[in-house]
Amino acid sequence: MSTITTSVNSATANAQSQVQQAAQSIISGSTGNSTMDVATLVSALVNAKTAGQTAALKAKQTSDTTTLSAFGALSSALNALQAAIKSLSDGTTLSTFGATASGKGMDPKAGPGAVAGSYSIDVKQIAASQSLSSAAFDATAKLGTGKLTISIGGKSTDVTIDSTNNTLSGIANAINKAGNNPGVTATIVTGTGGAHLVLRSTTTGAANTINVSTSNVQNDTGLSSLGVTSTPGANGAASTIVSSDTSKAWQQSEAAQDALFTIGGIAASSSANAVTAAISGVTLNLSSAAVGTTQTLTIAPDTTAQNTAITNFANLYNTVVTTINSLSSYDKTSKTGGALLGDSTLTTIKNSLASIVGGGVGTGSSAIGLASIGITLKGDPADGTLVIDSKKLSTALTSSPAQVAALFNSTNGIGAKLNKSITDFVKTGGIIDTRSTALNADLKSITTQQTTLANYSAQLTKQYQNQFTALNTLMATMNNNSQYLTALFGGSKSAGALATNK
Repeated sequence: MSTITTSVNSATANAQSQVQQAAQSIISGSTGNSTMDVATLVSALVNAKTAGQTAALKAKQTSDTTTLSAFGALSSALNALQAAIKSLSDGTTLSTFGATASGKGMDPKAGPGAVAGSYSIDVKQIAASQSLSSAAFDATAKLGTGKLTISIGGKSTDVTIDSTNNTLSGIANAINKAGNNPGVTATIVTGTGGAHLVLRSTTTGAANTINVSTSNVQNDTGLSSLGVTSTPGANGAASTIVSSDTSKAWQQSEAAQDALFTIGGIAASSSANAVTAAISGVTLNLSSAAVGTTQTLTIAPDTTAQNTAITNFANLYNTVVTTINSLSSYDKTSKTGGALLGDSTLTTIKNSLASIVGGGVGTGSSAIGLASIGITLKGDPADGTLVIDSKKLSTALTSSPAQVAALFNSTNGIGAKLNKSITDFVKTGGIIDTRSTALNADLKSITTQQTTLANYSAQLTKQYQNQFTALNTLMATMNNNSQYLTALFGGSKSAGALATNK
C-alpha cells in the first residue's frame, strides 16, 4: 500500500471516530442530559468531509518535495563531478607541465605552451626600480614657487608649487596627488642632517628612470636645486644621475636596471623580475638570492597535478554512485525505500555513467580502461564505486603518459564522454530538469487545491455552526418546556403542582 493511500485511510478513520464521539452530544442534548457540544460537532463533521482530501494533498506534497530534493542532491553530485572532470575532458590537465629550479631565488612556473626540457640559467642581476633622495633641507622652510616637471619612461606630469605647498612635505604631497602621475611616489625621510625628498619609481627596469626639471622659479631658496637628470645604463645596466645643483646633489639610493641572465649561454634581459618572454610557456620569478648563481631549470609533465585531478575525479564519481545508491535503497527491516527507489530517471543515469566508466576507450586489443592506471570497481558489483591504487596510478603517469593521455583524450576519452552525458542530464530541458519542472508544477497545483479546500472548510464550518447552534437552542427550549410541564402536571413518578393544588 502506498504512503499516500495509507495516509488517506488513516485520516478518514480518525475523522469517522471523531464524528461518532461528537454525535453523542446530540443524543445527550436531546435527552436533556447536557448541552450539545456545537464546536466539537462542527469540527468533526467538517473534518469528516475534508480529511481524506486533506491527507491526500499533504501526502502528495511531501512525496513531491522529497523527490524534488532527491533530484537536487543528485544534480549537485553530478555538477561536482562535471567540474572535476573538466580539465580531464578537454585534455588540459594531462598536457600541463611543472617547472623546478635547482637553486634559490628563481621560482619558475610552467603554463600553456611549455615544452619539456632542461636549461642552464646564470643570473647576473635582477630588475630594480630607481630610488633617489634629495639633499637635506629644513622640513618647514619655504623653498620658493614655480613648476616641477616629473618624468619617467617617456611620461611626464607638471606639478605647480605655490605658497600653499612649497615646503618639502608640500611638494611630496603635490607629486603624489598629481592626476596624471607617470609612476613616481614621493615621501619625506628625516635624518640627522635634515629632511630629504625621496622619489621612487613604481616600475622596475632600466628604461624607467626619474627626471625632475624646474621652471618659472620665484623666491628661490632651494626649489631650483631639485632638478635631476637620470640616464639609463647601457644594455639594461644600472642607471646614473646628474644633479642640477652639485652643492645640493641628489643621491641614487637604488639604480634602475633590468634583470640580466643567460639561458644556455644565450644572453637575455627583462625589465621585470617576473620573466615571461625568455622561455615559451614559462615564467621565471627572480629574486636577489639567484644573483651570481648558475641553476638548472627543468620542465617536465606535472604528474602531481595529474594524479590529483584523476584521484579527485574518482572520488567525486564515488560520491555520485553513493548518492544514487542511497536514493534507490530499500531497508527490509523498516520496509522503507529511498526517495527515488524504482525511478526510471535515476536508473537511466546510473546505467549511463556505469557504462562509460566500465567501458574504457577504444575497441578490441587496443581498448584501455581505468584498470590500466590502477582504478578498478569495488569487489561488490552492486556497490559500483571505484577503488584507487595510488602506487599504480603514479607509475602509469610516470612511465605510461601516452596511455593515460589516450584514456582521457578530449574526443572520446572517459572524461569527455562523462562530461557530455552529465550535460545531457543536468541541462535545461534535460531529464532531471524535465522531472523537476513537472514536480514543481504539481506542487503549485497542490497549493492551489489546498487553498480551495481551506476556503471550502471555512464555508462549511460557518454553515454547520449556524445550523447546530440553532438546533442546540431549540433543544434547550424543548428541555425547559418539558421540565415545566412535568413540574405542572406531574410525571410517572411525581404528582405535579395541579394535582396537589399547590
